[in-house]
Amino acid sequence: MKIKWLGTAGFQIETGKEVFLIDPYLSRNPRAFPRQNLTPSDIFTASGIFISHGHFDHILDVPQIALQTGADIYCSDTAADFFIESGMDKQKVKPVLLDNAVFNFPEFTAQAFFSEHVRFDLPLVLSTLMKINIRFFKYLPLIRSFPCGQVLSWRFYVENRIIQFFGSAGSSPAELEKIGDDPIDILMLPLQGHSDILKIGLDYVNLLKPAIVIPHHYDSFFPPISKMVDIKPFVDDMEKYHPEIRVMIPEMNTPLTL
Repeated sequence: MKIKWLGTAGFQIETGKEVFLIDPYLSRNPRAFPRQNLTPSDIFTASGIFISHGHFDHILDVPQIALQTGADIYCSDTAADFFIESGMDKQKVKPVLLDNAVFNFPEFTAQAFFSEHVRFDLPLVLSTLMKINIRFFKYLPLIRSFPCGQVLSWRFYVENRIIQFFGSAGSSPAELEKIGDDPIDILMLPLQGHSDILKIGLDYVNLLKPAIVIPHHYDSFFPPISKMVDIKPFVDDMEKYHPEIRVMIPEMNTPLTL
């Protein structure tokens, strides 16, 4: 199995003869860091595209990628409305309306869990508004045109391993305890959206106890709306409190082989 981070919350996972995508967002503005050299036009292979929620940094590029790959899209009803309004064939858009919905593919299985988006805290909101300043009205349409909708976390059963992906870290302890009933081999953990996101991330690890953690979404994908998150304190805490858990920090567009 090969896992490639596409930046932000985007991933490409290859298993056997199949490839699937999670939140594939590749567009960037000139100030983004790290730089993403791939564009949506570079993606031509996918068995399925799985979406966590409807914000622009998760779904903006999906219509083009889906058209090029021919893949079905599995998403919330809110995100489905965007895809259909974008001119996509309704038959290719698969809204997930039930918690624990399962989708089977020849070489992997996907399961959707209803989840929550992290709550943007006041200090983060104020610091972001100060950076945006008068450009707020320039970016407002981009934000308002992509409502979050129902958040989905995704579980993938691949090569006898369980991968648990979160696109945002707003899960309740009850949700995490339920998900953690089954051992998780690989936790894909977003570290963005809150001033205490590193502590929130550690709470996820404490409850889920995965074998491997892959942090993501800590990059500055669209300055000044976004910022780069220094995840070193999280890595240090993992070494201190969970030395038995392997932290794999991905390099954009470079596959991790597991």
